[in-house]
Amino acid sequence: MIDSHAHLDSPRYDEDRTALLERAWAAGVREVLSIGIGEGPDTMHRALEISREYAGRPDTPRIRATAGIHPHEARLADAAAYAKLDSLLQEPEVIACGEIGLDYFYDHSPRNQQRAVFTRQMEIAAARRKPIVIHCRPSGSTTDAWDDTLEVLREQWSQTGLGGILHCFTGEIRHATAAMDLGFLISFAGNITFPKAQAIRDAAAAVPLDSMLMETDAPFLAPLPNRGKRNEPAWVREVAVKIGELKGLEPEQVAARTTSNFRALFGTEI
Repeated sequence: MIDSHAHLDSPRYDEDRTALLERAWAAGVREVLSIGIGEGPDTMHRALEISREYAGRPDTPRIRATAGIHPHEARLADAAAYAKLDSLLQEPEVIACGEIGLDYFYDHSPRNQQRAVFTRQMEIAAARRKPIVIHCRPSGSTTDAWDDTLEVLREQWSQTGLGGILHCFTGEIRHATAAMDLGFLISFAGNITFPKAQAIRDAAAAVPLDSMLMETDAPFLAPLPNRGKRNEPAWVREVAVKIGELKGLEPEQVAARTTSNFRALFGTEI
């Protein structure tokens, strides 16, 4: 299995990160994409450091990294932050730019600033030929952020042919379809197991398995039966189980297909 989105640099793992990764390996997780947003631009390099720290270990998953400025911290983006991002995207372990996008739920940064920072990061990623990992959260029950995100992707990204990932998908089926048409994979997280998440399950049932990834978004969104606990990559199996139930497949079939999808997007091998 591959956990396509985890925040391994979270301070919540500082006391037991190695043990956590050993549990992931024991559970069958062979690779983790460690999301390099840090606590803001000043620490977006931590995912790369963790990738290098655990490189070559026989008892932990292969860790690859991303780098990006989260929409929450768009207000902190400056020339130094963009230069740091550009530098990180040149490192071989950093295989994507992200997570980047729009968040209208918290509005920690002004929306026009979020969009400008989103666009600038896509320009940097395109120049370095790296796919992007999208964060999108609308305000309330509306789809405003999804509609705006797809508009930006059509205008600024589709022509690159690089594709990317819609991480922790919570949109409508029409949003997933539009993103797949733009070359994106749709990633589902532990919230697919939550009792009130039928809309997410409906989307997962509709998305073809060859356009799908699975993730934990650890340390957030722990799936049932561990909801409310600190999430970890080992629990990505619960996502595979739920997707398998929706599609009439064994979890191992879901794991194999999503692994091959990941490798096709990034051109990676174990």
